[in-house]
Amino acid sequence: MRRLVLRAENLVEWLMGLALAIMVVLVFGNVVLRYAFSSGIAWGEEISRLMFVWLIFLGAVLALRQHAHLGMEMVQAKLPPALRRTCAVISHLLMLYGLWLFLDGSWTQTVIGLNTYSTVLGYPTALMAGSGLLCAASMMLIVGMNLWRIIRNDPRAVVPGSTTESHGAPPSAAHAELPREV
Repeated sequence: MRRLVLRAENLVEWLMGLALAIMVVLVFGNVVLRYAFSSGIAWGEEISRLMFVWLIFLGAVLALRQHAHLGMEMVQAKLPPALRRTCAVISHLLMLYGLWLFLDGSWTQTVIGLNTYSTVLGYPTALMAGSGLLCAASMMLIVGMNLWRIIRNDPRAVVPGSTTESHGAPPSAAHAELPREV
């Protein structure tokens, strides 16, 4: 299972790189075409926008998985371990609630987007809203797994404010701590 998770992370990184490359080529190409030839690629803006949305949401999932999001842990670091765990459980439950709202809203937008089409290319706008759906579901899984580990007092649990976690560590160190079962 660990290899599967590593391959999935590598695939997400590769997809993000591809999306960024497509955006750069299309946006730069459009700028050159507009200023040099007074023309442009109309569909280039739609594809760039779609790639940008997917890039952001895939990056958010990857950042959560690697514990790379910014956080304020100064107060939690001052708490005793039992209270720190309690705060972690409460914050994880709040995150799950927020992600549930995000998932519900993304689902609604995806359903609406099945019958709404982009202006130039005519693709269903559900392709854009679907990125939020995937992001919310993936993040709920990651947060839920960590919450389960915190509740079980598993040593692999990430409790904000603890000194034994890999916050700020390079991705290779975060990969070294991947669980065997995900």
